[in-house]
Amino acid sequence: MAEHVDNVACTVCGCVCDDLRLTIEAGKITRAERACGLAEPWFLEQGSQQPPVAEIEGQPAELAVALDRAAEILHSARSPLIYGLSRSSTPGQRAAIALADRLGATIDTTASLCHAHSVMAVQNVGEQTCSLGEVKNRADLVIYWGSNPAVSHPRHTERYSADPVGEFLPGGRRDRTLVVANLAPNETSAVADFFLPIEPGRDFEALWTLRSLVRGIGPARGSVIGAPLEKLESLAGMMKSCRFGIVFFGLGLSLTDGGRQNVEALLRLVRDLNQYTRFYARRMRVQGDVTGADLVLAWQTGYPFSVNLARGYPRYNPGEFSAQSLLERHEVDACVLVGSEGVDRFSPAARHWLEQIPTIALDHPTVPSRVPPTVRFTTAVYGIHRAGTAYRMDEVPIPLRGFLASSYPDDEEVLDGLGRRVAIAAAGHGSSGS
Repeated sequence: MAEHVDNVACTVCGCVCDDLRLTIEAGKITRAERACGLAEPWFLEQGSQQPPVAEIEGQPAELAVALDRAAEILHSARSPLIYGLSRSSTPGQRAAIALADRLGATIDTTASLCHAHSVMAVQNVGEQTCSLGEVKNRADLVIYWGSNPAVSHPRHTERYSADPVGEFLPGGRRDRTLVVANLAPNETSAVADFFLPIEPGRDFEALWTLRSLVRGIGPARGSVIGAPLEKLESLAGMMKSCRFGIVFFGLGLSLTDGGRQNVEALLRLVRDLNQYTRFYARRMRVQGDVTGADLVLAWQTGYPFSVNLARGYPRYNPGEFSAQSLLERHEVDACVLVGSEGVDRFSPAARHWLEQIPTIALDHPTVPSRVPPTVRFTTAVYGIHRAGTAYRMDEVPIPLRGFLASSYPDDEEVLDGLGRRVAIAAAGHGSSGS
């Protein structure tokens, strides 16, 4: 008989929609109601593949044997790296940090190749934030800058920003103005009320001009302003006159040359606008729990990504301790990938070195490892096989439930097992040397 599971949370993207209804038959998901085009195939493919619980050099191995081999690699490494974490959950992320602390390793998240510039901009300038629930209930002006949620976050406008009926917006979409600022029209701008075309590489100039216009200062003749002046003037007027404004910015703003300065300009604009109205800014996070990875790492070490623990205390320096930079400089001699999906963003030089060193990969059953790992562990999926917590893009924790049985261990079990074996090896080494 078919079984129905309601209010399931989805970790495919940073929206972490928690209203899905799944149908399960014979231990497999056969239907995913309210799932978007990104989430539905992901849910339906769960259980379609059953790789070995562990592999060594591509050959099936017992879990204990694979843990022993991985622990040998990490114990002998002088400069190990732990990378990924964005498709894990709070328990697995905590276990990864504990292992990094024991090893004196560098630990980095996928944010270092994603919203790193945004994180550093927030550290420099600060930010005005709100929850997506507040946006749903209050925001009458919604701006997407450098983002195309119709493709990257298909249910974002439906659930949080443009379409839903809110407590103070009983007309839903009719009560809101939707704005898209981007290099060219896209799927989201096709349904927007206002489109601001940005000249390539001129986001900073457009944002700085908006700051001036909000203060009643027009640009000097001949200034480079990044966008048509009349449209900037119209948008500045909308920003000042709204009751509650929100700008969601994506990688089109932050993952560019001068990305940190772009985001700083946006955050300063939002700060200025709060002299006239309520205005906020939020990042459009991509991976399901990359927000949680940042938060858990900051909670445990004081820093959100690119943290080195070699001296027995955390040091933070993006670039110096970022995974891609370390690999490009050949400063890593072993790597643990907690989810190897992030490897796709590495430069060719970083990927080449990653293929030269021993690699330990923790991947889900349906996810092929992005590099040939020395040791691979197939792990259960948080939110399907195991309970856990994922943080939505607005830092709100969403509980994950496990509703399908799986014989695979989860990230926490594998990483804790590695930590125990490394500790035993270190104790034995110390005894033999004394």
